Amino acid sequence: MPEKSNFILIEGIAQRAVYEQEVEMVERKGKGHPDTLADNVSEAVCRELCNYYLKSYGSILHHNVDKALIVGGRSAPSFGGGTVCEPIYVVVAGRAVTHVMKGGSIDVVPIGNIALRAMRECIRRTFRHLNLDEDIILDYKIKQGSADLVKVYEIGEKVPLANDTSFGVGYAPLTDTEKLVLEVERMLNSDEYKKKNPAVGEDVKVLAVRRRRKVDLTVACAMISRYIKNMDDYIKAKEDVKEDVLKLASNYELDVDVEVNAADKPSLGLIYLTVTGTSAEAGDDGNTGRGNRANGLITPNRYMSLEAVAGKNPVSHIGKIYNIVSTNIARKVYEETRKVKEVYVHMLSRIGYPIDKPLVVSVKVVPQDGVSLGGLKYDIESIVEGELSNVLRVRGEILNKPFEC
Repeated sequence: MPEKSNFILIEGIAQRAVYEQEVEMVERKGKGHPDTLADNVSEAVCRELCNYYLKSYGSILHHNVDKALIVGGRSAPSFGGGTVCEPIYVVVAGRAVTHVMKGGSIDVVPIGNIALRAMRECIRRTFRHLNLDEDIILDYKIKQGSADLVKVYEIGEKVPLANDTSFGVGYAPLTDTEKLVLEVERMLNSDEYKKKNPAVGEDVKVLAVRRRRKVDLTVACAMISRYIKNMDDYIKAKEDVKEDVLKLASNYELDVDVEVNAADKPSLGLIYLTVTGTSAEAGDDGNTGRGNRANGLITPNRYMSLEAVAGKNPVSHIGKIYNIVSTNIARKVYEETRKVKEVYVHMLSRIGYPIDKPLVVSVKVVPQDGVSLGGLKYDIESIVEGELSNVLRVRGEILNKPFEC
């Protein structure tokens, strides 16, 4: 490994921690939101390819399927029912090894079957009331990868070589506002909550703005028409959501105000009613990489990478691996040193270089009052080196735990 001073750069930053700032904005798009759905189908195809390659050939072969598009359909919801008039269209595009020499002959990888099976299962797990045979069209455009990138991938025998010149960004800790936004969406999309209030669809978006200790929380919930018999039912379902969110928010020392489906105009008959539980049924579209970052949030007050984590291979693609590793480093620096208010980690690698030897790891810290940067450097360097020495472990962590964008 290179000398520490060559690639690990540690600096203090003269800024207030986000929780100390006057204004903070945080967003999370739930699993039924078209952008999150695009992420999740990309990642589902990626994982299915990994499993197929491992089972058939003993290793994960080159692939990147991080280009998914959700094209909204058209629907006609009505109290107690409604129909999907034009199906949602979903396509996953990318590159993958499609042919393998095995036993002296060419083995064709069934890319289409793998992709469509993964997409179908992802959709089935996501939505309770979307008819896979009628409400959605699944498609794929996955071609053989370019020869140079495949070769770079293959020659990284012990330590994979970076698939791209790219970077990852992580930070710690989460603020109370960030934790609240995460918890609200997860609660509303939990199996337990769907049993309690089944009218709440899977397309849930939560956006918070904090001004000092006052938080305005806007929650968008696609309500499912079969559970809503009339306008009174709809208003009751909204009120229940608001009450439950406020109850959850009471766990935080924040003054929280909640508005649910803020665009509603009940007097004009304008309400957020859907047949399937997602806005994708009626014209809202989605793309991989437009939604939540690697930690599940969209945080304009923070440093962020714009990389799509979902769909990139977990072996060599820095756009996936370094966003996860940088977050792990940031969390450990915060938890183990106990001397910083905030920490930000930027990691960059150059294509063709081993992934455990980044070009630079930049660690920016906001120290606790009275703490000198010099007293932190050794501990931070040790944490960075430890995570890099175990960078191959990230692949298993990605594949062995449920994916959540």
